[in-house]
Amino acid sequence: MKQRFQKLLQQAGVKEKVINSKRVTGGSINEAYLVETKQQKFFIKYNEAAPNHFFTLEAMGLQLIQSTNTIHVPDVISYSDEQDERFLVLEWVSGNKTQQTDTLLGERLAAMHQNMGEQHGFAKSTFIGTLQQPNGFYDSWLEYYRDRRLLTQLQLGVERNVISGKRREKLEQLLMQLDRWIPEDISPSYLHGDLWGGNWIVGKQGVPYLIDPSFLYGDRHFDLAFTEVFGVFSKKFYEAYEGTFPTKNYYRDCKPVYQLYYLLVHLNLFGEVYGPEVDAILSYYLGN
Repeated sequence: MKQRFQKLLQQAGVKEKVINSKRVTGGSINEAYLVETKQQKFFIKYNEAAPNHFFTLEAMGLQLIQSTNTIHVPDVISYSDEQDERFLVLEWVSGNKTQQTDTLLGERLAAMHQNMGEQHGFAKSTFIGTLQQPNGFYDSWLEYYRDRRLLTQLQLGVERNVISGKRREKLEQLLMQLDRWIPEDISPSYLHGDLWGGNWIVGKQGVPYLIDPSFLYGDRHFDLAFTEVFGVFSKKFYEAYEGTFPTKNYYRDCKPVYQLYYLLVHLNLFGEVYGPEVDAILSYYLGN
């Protein structure tokens, strides 16, 4: 593998000799490696079977977040989605949490969310896990979320035979009534798009970094809702976010329907183990 990594770094303009490489954890989709030269360390994701534009889209998301100058992301060194050359090279980030890390994460995410796009959505189809996420630009967040997010997962679930019967009927009813819980006048914030606890890391001096975005413009509460799905973000994080950019009154009403998207994704990826959580949200809004 050293020769392969040497070639990838040379393509990125790094002329230093690779002296060490080792496999590291980096998600379940790609192979991930720490690659070292005498002067630097790099994080390399490699996946010969990656879908078209997979690493290009991740690089774009990181660069768009970085452009806000609010929260850290790893520097993008190089990437490719060419056949047999599908990889992403990032700076290596490592460090230990401090008492301020969670506070910084909340404050800086809130600062990122104060950056706005012109419309909701994104120009290119992205990925959530290994599922392709169709996109497009919409003036209405409600329409985008209904037609591009929930409807896409509903259709996929029907194809995969995990959404049928009463579950399908309720989802279709919910889509027709979304305006009861999601208002029209929502600003298109810069969003990470896949903000669970595994998609941020700690750098030097306890500074938080966002990783693995599925970038879009949309309701900032959509990002926040996903942080609460698996319950791994701290009280300090939420306090810091609220102190910087307080959530709107409608967030309490729309949070479960935002979490529904991620649970539908998990249902379509991993099966019926996530079915009861999907059904519970549908019952919350529509009754039994």
